[in-house]
Amino acid sequence: MLRSTKCATNDKQLKMEERGHWDKRVEYILAVAGAVVGLGNVWRFPYLCYKNGGGAFLVPYLILAVTCGIPLFLLETTVGQYTQEGGVTCWRKLCPLFEGIGYGGILILIYSCMTYIIILSWALLYLIFSFRSQLPWGTCNNYWNSEFCISGQNTSGWSNQTNTTSAATEFWERRVLAISGGIEEIGSVRWEVLLCLMVMWVICYFCIWKGVKTTGKVVYLTATLPYVMLLVLLVRGLTLPGALDGVLYYLLPQVSRMTDPQVWMEAAAQIFFSYSLGVGSLIVLSSYNNYNDNCYKSSLYLCLLNSCTSVVAGFAVFSVLGFMAHEQGVPIADVAESGPGLAFIAYPQAIAMMPLPQLWSVCFFIMIIVLGLDTQFLAMEVVLTSIMDMFPKQMRRAGQRERFLFVFCLFCFFSQLVVITEGGMYVFQLLDHYACNGACILFLCIFESLALGWLFGAQKLFDIIKDMSGMTANWFFKLCWCYLTPLLSLTCFICSLVWYQPLTFNRSYTYPNWAHVLGWGMALSSILFIPGWALYKVATGTGSLRERLIYLCRPDPGFTLTRKGEELGVCEEAKTRLS
Repeated sequence: MLRSTKCATNDKQLKMEERGHWDKRVEYILAVAGAVVGLGNVWRFPYLCYKNGGGAFLVPYLILAVTCGIPLFLLETTVGQYTQEGGVTCWRKLCPLFEGIGYGGILILIYSCMTYIIILSWALLYLIFSFRSQLPWGTCNNYWNSEFCISGQNTSGWSNQTNTTSAATEFWERRVLAISGGIEEIGSVRWEVLLCLMVMWVICYFCIWKGVKTTGKVVYLTATLPYVMLLVLLVRGLTLPGALDGVLYYLLPQVSRMTDPQVWMEAAAQIFFSYSLGVGSLIVLSSYNNYNDNCYKSSLYLCLLNSCTSVVAGFAVFSVLGFMAHEQGVPIADVAESGPGLAFIAYPQAIAMMPLPQLWSVCFFIMIIVLGLDTQFLAMEVVLTSIMDMFPKQMRRAGQRERFLFVFCLFCFFSQLVVITEGGMYVFQLLDHYACNGACILFLCIFESLALGWLFGAQKLFDIIKDMSGMTANWFFKLCWCYLTPLLSLTCFICSLVWYQPLTFNRSYTYPNWAHVLGWGMALSSILFIPGWALYKVATGTGSLRERLIYLCRPDPGFTLTRKGEELGVCEEAKTRLS
């Protein structure tokens, strides 16, 4: 009896420590698609395309996608599937010296979790207002409107006055944000946005609270619904008057811009951001794959899906912007804004001018919510999985995941209270510009490609891909991992520092110096993990400096590859303990 009880207890413990896998391959495809196809595809890519030379922007975008985006996407997917570990512990197995890359990626994702769910709260508020008989951002008869307000129906004043503001702009700035004069004036919390934020956190919690079992089912809806909505909006946009002018403005190349370093930097930033590179998302999601999944083919298809979605979204957005320019009699450049300006000013303003505006408004904001929701809860899943893999004995017990996730959600929620104040939009842009994008991600990707391409070995990666997928990778990827990807990433990183421009808001408000210092502090908080962790491991190691470096640059001797779906990465000591 005692033996049976002990065996049952051991079996229960082993069951609690089970990490899990995707039930079907399609769940993995949809999950990764949901993580990499997000809000950046809908508003950021189209804006960058027209801002940086229209069709000419596609040239550096495609070059960097082929030399940096796709190789790093395949690299991270391979590492996750091979090690079956999270964004931190995978480095312990392959190259312990650069474990700081994993910590830096987790910190960037935490910043992202604290930032982008705010967009979903704004979108939910807009969705609620969309069910009114008259859209509040389509008229100037509301209590928040000023005497300078011009509605979508009153188009005669658009080109004749310079001190006017649109009804959509005033709804966004005066009703939703109640925006203050600057980051120095934080003001009070916007209680409507607070309630919407609470709803979005509850939804995110229950999407992933049981791990890959629930995440794999939720993505069937969240990863496919945005494409249905995008297709509906695309067809509607292309049938509007003036749509052709918008499409031509979107695609017409300005060849002279191709020599501008700023164009290449922004193309690189878009590639690294939209492909979710450097932060460990792809590593974690692919770590739930079976060992013999064809990660090589999946990576190529998913990269193609991401870029094609961006291009198609550009047609949907600029067909609507062309319609706005046609109705208002102004240039397209005067109605298109990046980021929240496009999602919450330009597009709602265009919707208010269409027949059946409530219908199109509901479709648009459902698409925004689902696109962002998918990216948000998958980022949370990545953070959670990476931390659980770091502390498996403590975190893989019954109910521990749900409790830790609840604490994490509460931490992020209370940290966001400053972002939903009257001065919160300035804080939001500061986080987005410094902590979640740009230099910090580029820096992580430089060392990721160097560590795996040179220290771990590009040839080993080729052998791993062939063993897992049965396919031989193209030799071009080896060239990218060792030379092209780190070189181009480093060039873009240096250029972003040399041609650094201080952050502004709405092209008029200049942030104070202390805000820039705070922003760079957040950026450095993830960057410094790489040299900081490397110095710590070298300093605390044993043996001569040369022996420590050799040990830290080699794969973990206890981690061995067993082929074709057998138990992976379990050293003999662990096998003995578990048996």
